[in-house]
Amino acid sequence: MSEEKHQPGRYEIRVRGRLPGRWGAWFAGMSLTYETHSGETVLRGPVADQAALHGLLARFRDLGIPIVSVFELGSDSDPP
Repeated sequence: MSEEKHQPGRYEIRVRGRLPGRWGAWFAGMSLTYETHSGETVLRGPVADQAALHGLLARFRDLGIPIVSVFELGSDSDPP
């Protein structure tokens, strides 16, 4: 069985509602943007690996914040 290499990736996570700006510290390295037309907060930024991604998603679950979508934007090593 070969061992997979887990490289950091960039993700966009959309959640329902507006997260207070002070919560930005909870999601280190990610930008928080509120979109008034959709009523969603968009977080974008690097995630170290799948375990870190699951940790972020669990944080939303624990806070009772509905997740709208999760998109992988590519790895940090992907060309722009």
